[in-house]
Amino acid sequence: MQTLKGKSILVTGGAGFLGSYVVERLRAEGCEDIFIPRSREYDLTKAAAVKRVLADSDPDIIIHLAAKVGGIQANMVRGGEFFYDNLIMGAQLMEAARLLDVDKFVAVGTVCSYPRDTPIPFSEDSLWDGYPEKTNAPYGLAKKMLLVQAQAYRQQYGFNAIYLMPVNLYGPRDNFDPATSHVIPALIKKFIEAKRDGASEVPIWGTGDATREFLYVEDAAEAIVKATKMYDKPDPVNIGFGSEISIRELALLIAKLTGYGGKTVWDGSKPDGQPRRMLNTSRAEAEFGFRASTGLRNGLEKTIQWYVSEFLIG
Repeated sequence: MQTLKGKSILVTGGAGFLGSYVVERLRAEGCEDIFIPRSREYDLTKAAAVKRVLADSDPDIIIHLAAKVGGIQANMVRGGEFFYDNLIMGAQLMEAARLLDVDKFVAVGTVCSYPRDTPIPFSEDSLWDGYPEKTNAPYGLAKKMLLVQAQAYRQQYGFNAIYLMPVNLYGPRDNFDPATSHVIPALIKKFIEAKRDGASEVPIWGTGDATREFLYVEDAAEAIVKATKMYDKPDPVNIGFGSEISIRELALLIAKLTGYGGKTVWDGSKPDGQPRRMLNTSRAEAEFGFRASTGLRNGLEKTIQWYVSEFLIG
C-alpha cells in the first residue's frame, strides 16, 4: 500500500464533477499538495500546456480525470471532438509523465469502451471482444487507448500506470445542461421542471428498455483513491455498483422521488444506446477492497435534494 500523505498529486479534471470528490477524498487522506489545473490555463490537448502543467505541479502521482464527455446526443453530434480531445490529452500526458519519471499514473477510462453486446455482467476479460456501441464508440475507443498505452509503457519502460473503468456516475454537482448531460441529471431536470410548470407529460428519448448501472459519485471517488493507494497491476479494473435498472424503471423512480404525477412519453425513434450495462465488480473488491455502499434510491434522493437547493432555492 502506498501512503498518499506527503505526495504531490496532480488531478486533471479536479475541478469537475468526479474530480471535486476525488480531491476531497485525497484531502481526507491527509494530502495537502494537490494541483488542480483549469482548462482555461492549461489546454491539455496542447503539448506545450501538458509540459507546463507538469513543470508547475512537479507531481509524484497523476490522477487523470479530465475528459470531454456527454450523453447520447452529444456523443452523436460531437464524436470527432470527443475522440481527438480525449485521445490526445491522455496520450500526451502519460508520455510527459513517463519522461519525468512520475511515480504513478492513474488513468480513468469509461464503461463505454466495452463491446456493444458484452455478456452481463461485464467482465474485464471481455473488453476486446467486439466494437463499442456506435453512439459512443469514438469516446469509448479514445479512452480505451489509455489502457493500451499504460500496458505498453509498463512492459517497455516499467512505468507504473493503472487503468480504471467507472460505470455511469451520478450525484450532487453533476452536469444538468440538457445538451450534454447524462440520463439521471437529464431526467431529474425534466421531471422537476414538468412538475413546476404543470406539464401533463414528459418526453423521453428511446424505448426505456435499455438497462444501465449507476454508481454514486462519492463511491467512485473512494474507489479511485483506494486504487491509487493499493493497486499496481496492468489489468483494467471495473468500478461500479454491480446491479442494473431499466431506463423505464429509472424514469418512474425519479418521477416518484420528484413528486411528478404526469405521464412519461417514450420516443422510440431516438436511440437507446447500448442495450444493457452491468459490471462484474469482483476484481475491485479483491484487489483493493472496494465495494460501493450507496444504493440507487438513496443516491437519487441526495442528488434531487442538491438540485432543488442549488437551482430552485439557492
